Amino acid sequence: MKLTVIGLSITSSWGNGHATTFRSLLKAFKKLGHEIIFLERDVPYYAQNSDLPNPDFCEVKLYQNLEELKEHHFDDIENADAVMVGSYVPEGVAVNELVFQLAKGTTLFYDIDTPVTLAKLKKGTCEYLRPEQISKFDRYLSFSGGPILDYIMSEYKSPAALPLYCSVDVDLYFPEENEKQWQMGYLGTYSDDRQPTVEELLNKPAQTEKNKKLVVAGPQYPADYPWAENVERIEHLPPAQHRSFYNSQRYTLNVTRRDMIKAGYSPSVRLFEAAACGVPIISDFWNGLDTFFELQSEILVAQTAKDVLGFWEEFSEEERKEIGNRARQKILKYHTSTVRAKELEQYIVSVSSTRVKV
Repeated sequence: MKLTVIGLSITSSWGNGHATTFRSLLKAFKKLGHEIIFLERDVPYYAQNSDLPNPDFCEVKLYQNLEELKEHHFDDIENADAVMVGSYVPEGVAVNELVFQLAKGTTLFYDIDTPVTLAKLKKGTCEYLRPEQISKFDRYLSFSGGPILDYIMSEYKSPAALPLYCSVDVDLYFPEENEKQWQMGYLGTYSDDRQPTVEELLNKPAQTEKNKKLVVAGPQYPADYPWAENVERIEHLPPAQHRSFYNSQRYTLNVTRRDMIKAGYSPSVRLFEAAACGVPIISDFWNGLDTFFELQSEILVAQTAKDVLGFWEEFSEEERKEIGNRARQKILKYHTSTVRAKELEQYIVSVSSTRVKV
């Protein structure tokens, strides 16, 4: 089939997780035999920080504005077997309307930020989706699962809200026998709501165990944040370096945004990447976490710095590796990009060939 995706970015992973998600999913979708066009708004921020300008698994077409999207990419939208619009697309509301107007195939909304989107919709501040547009998409594909899907269907009349969780490309993420440079690391862009947990679960343990080295990688952290002296900072880590980064840690930390915790059933792509590398994960807790990993066997749940220090002390090297390997086996079975691409394929096929436009 021919799939056209209109997304935030696939060319640049700087300050957004969308690019990693799209790359993993669409690379696997291409391997299933499909053709993919990715339409991306050409903005200076991503252009200046492009780390994959020409993917070999899809054709990227940049557009300057809505007029250019409509005039130059009319065929890409109209003649696709399926058109998928992602969350946070610039001028997304207008983009959605253009898709409804032009698309003859299946229409999908892929919400990589579901809890955030729903919070914005409730406040009337969502700049990329209007409540009344949800019912017009054939499928609402969500990064979050669980009860939130029923809510989308009952509250916003979606014909079908379905989980399409993030996934991991196991060609890129796997165990390596790297020297363990850090006792624990964290990979994530700064956010006000995550930082207290990063402070509690990483910075405080670092202050206690001054002989152990830790690391935080990601942009937008305050320059004057009082990190412990043994916490190394990396401003930006391109995806090509993620595998080596994970494999250079004895443990890795996962911290979840407040909206994702509230919604539950919202795994981060970092969880799957780290697990695919066989690195034991220490994570905060959210409802549904135990549907992805067996708690304290495949993933370690911590609430306080004391919990983290306890894990460091409790497990032998062999036990540490076993935790990581158990998580990896779970990922290989349920959360690879190939598994996710087949789910997307089935979601598209399941839509009746006769579309009724609302």
